[in-house]
Amino acid sequence: MKRIAILASGSGSNAEKIMEHFQNSTKAQIALVASNKADAFVLQRAEKFKVPTFTFTKKEMDAGVLLEKLQKEQINWVVLAGFLLKIPEELIRAFPDHMVNIHPALLPKYGGKGMYGHHVHEAVKAAGEKETGITIHLVNENYDEGKIIFQASTPLSPEDSPEDIAQKVHALEHRHFPEVIESLL
Repeated sequence: MKRIAILASGSGSNAEKIMEHFQNSTKAQIALVASNKADAFVLQRAEKFKVPTFTFTKKEMDAGVLLEKLQKEQINWVVLAGFLLKIPEELIRAFPDHMVNIHPALLPKYGGKGMYGHHVHEAVKAAGEKETGITIHLVNENYDEGKIIFQASTPLSPEDSPEDIAQKVHALEHRHFPEVIESLL
């Protein structure tokens, strides 16, 4: 059975959908939820599913503490679900083609440093896009530039606010991310 670790920095709605999806799986288990924020709501969501949690600082991550924990827990796959720190190259090298991220836009548009959450939706709105979506991709050393695994889109109307756009994107994330992760295993 594959052992998955989820890295998240915030609320963790995607993490919850992933934990829900795999809770009775014979293929994989969510073995750890790790966050760089001790007060991240994702940690409470993990408790609900009885998934062990781990918190760390950026300094600890850069010093290899997170990698050590993932290795100790015999993690096979790392899933980024709203994780906002840049992943150190040493950590990426430890999970070649086994680290996946979700981005709230159709990459290569609206990706890169600083493009996350509401920043993306505001940029999509400001550009007058007729559609947006999600991109699930492998993680490499550059923000949002790893190999694209899956994309799904949703139409936008000129009346959509950034909040409306976020709602449409979240619906796509929640529907597709757990299934795409399972297909990668």
